[in-house]
Amino acid sequence: MNLNSPLFDRIRAQRQPREEKRETGIKCDSPGCEAEGAYRAPMGRLREGQYFCFCLDHVREYNATYNYFNGMNDADVARYMKDATVGHRPTWAMGTRRGQAGFREEGGPTGDPLGMYRARYHRRSAEKKQPRHSPVTMRAFEALGLDETAGPEAIRARYKDLVKRHHPDANGGDRSREEKLREIIHAYKTLRAARLV
Repeated sequence: MNLNSPLFDRIRAQRQPREEKRETGIKCDSPGCEAEGAYRAPMGRLREGQYFCFCLDHVREYNATYNYFNGMNDADVARYMKDATVGHRPTWAMGTRRGQAGFREEGGPTGDPLGMYRARYHRRSAEKKQPRHSPVTMRAFEALGLDETAGPEAIRARYKDLVKRHHPDANGGDRSREEKLREIIHAYKTLRAARLV
């Protein structure tokens, strides 16, 4: 790429002439110096926004020895650096203990010291209670005539009992209960797929 191309001449910014340093009339803050204090240097920690005015030689000397953490021990420096990651603003952990018992009762982040909202919260959480099993699994329990809390042994025993009762061989070759038998077998397979058996 040729930087001396005439295309760049149209977009190059013209150099502005440097402004001459203005006289401020402020003397250097270094003791015994009568030069003009044209350069600012920070006064230090806990004095933010306040500056010394030095001449060029003294501001270089001051900056070479400046230490913001002067007078702080290692623990204070570590705490300052940790707080600096969030801009020295108060923070709290997000989602701490959410959903656990006692989260709202102990005040939590909502700060309900009088318990005014406790009853409303518990009523709403009871209404939103999630079902333990999917609708397909619940239909399978209903087909076998069981409650959703039935264990694997109870499911197997109920399945064997219903198959024996509805099988055509047990009914003298009567095929009228064959559809009910298919429904029971499908329900049992559904519960096995849900790993409840």
